Amino acid sequence: MAQIIIYDTTLRDGTQAENFNLSLEDKIKICRELDSFGIDYIEGGWPGANPLSTAFFERMKGITLRHAQLAAFGSTRHAGNPPEQDVNLQALLAAKTPAITIFGKSWDIHVTDALRISLDKNLEIIEDSLAFLRPQVAHLFYDAEHFFDGFKANQDYALATLDRAVAGGAELLCLCETNGGTLPGELVEIIRTVQQHFADKGQEIPLGIHTHNDAECAVANSLMAVQTGAVMVQGTINGYGERCGNANLTSIIPALELKLGLHCNAGTRLHQLYDTTRLINELANLPHNRYQPYVGDAAFAHKAGVHVSAVLKNPMTYEHIDPEKVGNERHILISDQSGRSNILMKAERFGLQLRPDDPHMASIISELKNMETQGYQYEAAEASFELLMRRALGLRRKFFELEAFSVSDHKYSMNKEPLTEATIRLTVNKTEAHTASMGDGPVNAMDLALRKALTRFYPTLKDMKLVDYKVRVLTGQDGTASKVRVLIESSDETGRSWGTVGVSCNIIEASWQALVDSINFKLLQDEQAGKLSPAA
Repeated sequence: MAQIIIYDTTLRDGTQAENFNLSLEDKIKICRELDSFGIDYIEGGWPGANPLSTAFFERMKGITLRHAQLAAFGSTRHAGNPPEQDVNLQALLAAKTPAITIFGKSWDIHVTDALRISLDKNLEIIEDSLAFLRPQVAHLFYDAEHFFDGFKANQDYALATLDRAVAGGAELLCLCETNGGTLPGELVEIIRTVQQHFADKGQEIPLGIHTHNDAECAVANSLMAVQTGAVMVQGTINGYGERCGNANLTSIIPALELKLGLHCNAGTRLHQLYDTTRLINELANLPHNRYQPYVGDAAFAHKAGVHVSAVLKNPMTYEHIDPEKVGNERHILISDQSGRSNILMKAERFGLQLRPDDPHMASIISELKNMETQGYQYEAAEASFELLMRRALGLRRKFFELEAFSVSDHKYSMNKEPLTEATIRLTVNKTEAHTASMGDGPVNAMDLALRKALTRFYPTLKDMKLVDYKVRVLTGQDGTASKVRVLIESSDETGRSWGTVGVSCNIIEASWQALVDSINFKLLQDEQAGKLSPAA
């Protein structure tokens, strides 16, 4: 069997999930991460559907992906428009992506009740929409929306829609299980009927699969489809999507590679899976599902008793795969061995000399566990984790000492935004700096005041900027007194970016922690690059 094509639609279908929201910068960051992970096609959204999608495709024109190909998504033409005058088709072409995916109606009830057109008119729309796009795009895919329900309602018509898509020039037909209610057994039989339909015509048409999880079968249906001959799997990272979600690529990709022996490009980078899924959760500001297969914190966690005893002797006794294959790690909840290999890997990445038997290892693990107990998470705050390791190893330099800070909001008029001021008092090499700054909110004011105080000692800080800020409530039972985690992303003139984290019941304190880590990390990097001025 040919290599399986992985088509990710997190940036389109995933964003239709409840409470899943991404900024433009988030979408670009996720796109880069998916490219690094080895995803073959990344569906960026529906051009023209909203300003964010339009801006995303415009920005992506200036970004080169190493492996993935960007796909624009849209529908067949409107019944009243010829293809060359259809706004939707024109927007797809204006996105200038190497791939376009359009969907059409397979279920007769959608044609007559939703579109309110004749069945023949729908067939015409499918064919001429694809025929119009075909000469103008490198890759053209057709999503047969509601195909399985449509097949069960009117088999001949559902197959006719596929015939017209092929006639229009679609290079691959993706069969969509849009309502998520089809079970694996019937799905396989329907796919086989489709294959036989084209075989009887002497045609060999590549098929893809796109499933939803309303009956908890999205992953199973996707895997069964591939085993039946589908060459493309569409899905989302962590299974995000409308209603109960889409097929979860986080489970599908390792199952293809490790269980079925079917290869995909992302399967060669399975060690990145854990970090990729966590990054997307953090950017969407959603909690990690600790019970998620393969990448959840509990996926390879073992408590005291028979399980632990057996796993310590042979992990295969209670683990279906080696957790390191997917970038995860084994958690023996009563042992200090948990996290050791991951820490060694991070140390090597940070350029730190650390051996498995290093006496500092125990203190790093203890500190990490202590911080995680308090609510710290480092998946999207690797800069804070590097600083933690350096502190444990005695390698963290103090670039400045905080003496005091204060933040105040003044609401002078109910019709105007409040005025926010932050004051900072700190010392650098026993020299005191005392400054104040106004800002757009307390975090911005603190950021400006802190860098204002430090720039005369460390001029490179003027090129640093805060690019993202997220707050998550960790425990809701205490209401407004609940503990929060603040995640900050910063960048500088080199184009690099880094994440830092702070946790506290006081949102200002949590923000301060993340800001201080961010500046310390910037200064550390500049020091290693020989960029700190003599004034430091």
